[in-house]
Amino acid sequence: MLNVIALRYFVETVRLSSFTAAAQSLGVSQSTVSKMIKNLEDQMGEQLIIRNGKPLLLSDTGRMLYEKGAAVIDALLHLEKEVHEIQALRKGRVHIGIPPMINLLFTDVMKHFREQYPNIALHIQEQPGPAIEQLVAKDELDVGFSIAPIDQYLPVVGQAVASYPVYAIFTPELLPRSKSGLSLAQVAKKPLLLLNDDFGLTRLLRQRFAKEQLQPRIYAQSSQWDWLISMAQAGLGVALLPEPFCQRLPETLTYRLIEESEPLFWQVVLLWNGRYLSQAARAWLECCQDLLGGTWLEAEESEL
Repeated sequence: MLNVIALRYFVETVRLSSFTAAAQSLGVSQSTVSKMIKNLEDQMGEQLIIRNGKPLLLSDTGRMLYEKGAAVIDALLHLEKEVHEIQALRKGRVHIGIPPMINLLFTDVMKHFREQYPNIALHIQEQPGPAIEQLVAKDELDVGFSIAPIDQYLPVVGQAVASYPVYAIFTPELLPRSKSGLSLAQVAKKPLLLLNDDFGLTRLLRQRFAKEQLQPRIYAQSSQWDWLISMAQAGLGVALLPEPFCQRLPETLTYRLIEESEPLFWQVVLLWNGRYLSQAARAWLECCQDLLGGTWLEAEESEL
């Protein structure tokens, strides 16, 4: 196999038509250049440069090696430059999985990321949280988001980046008006409007209902949170949704906090595979920390 350093010295010497100029360009001594080219000639089994005057003359093999070698060296230098650019966060891409229900929470994060790293491309894949957990575990996504609790059997590391209380949303006829919160036992007696089972919030609610030994009356489920609100507005039941979605309710609906001795929070978790995090993905994580906060759930920050 060709010695790449020797090939570079040879290409630079021919390009400048001078051993002395090549040594100055490469920042080494002239004797080093001469020795490396001699080693390359020994490897080729013949003389590459005819050293009998100026300008330098090339043998047939030397001419072919220069033409092909120059392209190889240019490609290697370009590769080295790209590596440095990625390491310096001037270039790269991040593949991110975001559940459709929470994508609006990350608009400001994306804006901040674009301002800080304009040349890093973001590739967004929208899937339910459990599907994103699987994709992160299989290294098909650099990072992803889901809703706690995360599947404990998957080889992923999680960091909570946002946490919101859960509210019951309903028409005044279903429940009396009050400033106090509601318990899960109270809402379980009403017809409930929940997201589909592949949503993290519903996974969380079902776990809590089971823990409290409650049998909820689930009237309808949907993948669209706005349809749940529409059904609640029609008086069909009580929708259970996190706080950010309460800010968009029509005036005909009211909402009350779900209060339990063990707080019930809709927790957005950033996931990665725990093995390798690219520089671009680290930059995205830092933007999430800056704008959303959060602490590690399964790994110390020093592991990054």
